[in-house]
Amino acid sequence: MDGAATPLPVVDAHAHVWDLHRRPQPWIDPRSMAVLDRDHQARELAAEARSAGVSSAVLVQVLNDAAESDDLMWAGAGRPFSGVVPWLDLLGPDLEGELAALLGHPSGAHLAGVRHQALAEADPAAWLARAGNGPGFGLLGRCGLAFDLLLGPGHLSAAYAVVAAHAATTFVLDHAGKPPVASGWDSPGSQEWARGVAALGRLPNAVCKLSGLTTMADRSSWKVSDLRPYVDHLLSCFGVERVMFGSDWPVSLQAGSYARTVESARELVASLSSGEQEAALAGTARRVYRLRGPGDATS
Repeated sequence: MDGAATPLPVVDAHAHVWDLHRRPQPWIDPRSMAVLDRDHQARELAAEARSAGVSSAVLVQVLNDAAESDDLMWAGAGRPFSGVVPWLDLLGPDLEGELAALLGHPSGAHLAGVRHQALAEADPAAWLARAGNGPGFGLLGRCGLAFDLLLGPGHLSAAYAVVAAHAATTFVLDHAGKPPVASGWDSPGSQEWARGVAALGRLPNAVCKLSGLTTMADRSSWKVSDLRPYVDHLLSCFGVERVMFGSDWPVSLQAGSYARTVESARELVASLSSGEQEAALAGTARRVYRLRGPGDATS
């Protein structure tokens, strides 16, 4: 019997929520980021995910703020969410106690990893080096928790050193290390990025998110073909077992709708086998983030 194939499941491994009245986002420029300058809450993301055929999503921190982390832990316990990546002060005096509090939170079963907004630091590479010399990454590894790296192309060598030094911990490179897609694949900036991620991809404890690429492209005119050489390079460097899709909603709304972001990811991996597509779109995220709970259904 003829009919359309059932779409493969998608896990959105990178999404954000915020309530500006409860927690301002000072990084949002109301003029250049008007689409972001409003509340973006869990119920809206849940509706977008359901409409786009996304089975579950992972909530990721925006602010280096313990109160936001608590908000996310509570929000991440509801559908369609299956994991939370909150902030943890890796350089703080009570690191073990703060991590224990997250694990012991009523929603602690949804703790998937942690992240620090390193790009908010005056010197992201220096912050990463300090964290690498402390106990934090080792503690995360012993707890089976991943650490999300939010860095740009110029920080990839610093990331390599830290990831190599902590082989028992899984590191997830957010937004593929922010390649300058708008400059084109043959540009010096893109080639520098390509060399940096190729080195990182040789480390087996490094994972890469196919996220944030549309906002690194020309936001008003990007096509899937603009993203393809970057995604093909990442698949070559990391393999499907170490890449995962993330929408970066609502930041991605600057470059198009949630549905378009999801469909572009499906198109970019469409030439792979069904098993490889499943890994890139859902399986890697489930494994790396140890996803569990009610988030694998949107009903």
